[in-house]
Amino acid sequence: MAFLQALDIAGSGLTAQKTRMDVLAQNLVNAETTRTEDGTPYRRKMVVFQEKEGGHFGSYLHRVLGESAPGVKVAAIIEDERPLTPVYDPAHPDADEDGYLWMPNVDKVKEMSDMLSATRGYQAGVTAVNVLKTMASQALQIGK
Repeated sequence: MAFLQALDIAGSGLTAQKTRMDVLAQNLVNAETTRTEDGTPYRRKMVVFQEKEGGHFGSYLHRVLGESAPGVKVAAIIEDERPLTPVYDPAHPDADEDGYLWMPNVDKVKEMSDMLSATRGYQAGVTAVNVLKTMASQALQIGK
C-alpha cells in the first residue's frame, strides 16, 4: 500500500467520524425540541457510511481488479423512523387535542455511547496518521 494512499484512507475515516460526531451533537442538542421549522418534533438523525470510490487512477485500478476502493465516506444522513415518545402535558403549547406532547426519539444515553464510539474511531485515525508520519520520517532518515 502506498504511503499517500494510507494517508487518504486515514483522512477519509477522520472526516467521516467528525461528521458522525457533529450529527450526534445535533441530536443531543435537540433532544427536547418539540417543534422544528416544519412544525413537527425533532427526529433523531443517523449517519450512513459507505466505501469511498475515488476519482484517481489507483481507485479505478482497484475497481477493475475487483478490489475495494480505499477509504470511507458519508453516504447519507437519515432520520430515525422509530416512534416519537408521548408525554402527557396538556399545558404545553405543542400538546395535541388529547393533551399529549410528542417528544423527539432521541435517547441521550445511546447518543453519548455512540459519541464515545465515534471519538474512539477518530482517535484511531489520528494514531494511524501519526504512525504514518513517523514511518515517513524514519524512511527519510535512512537516505541520509
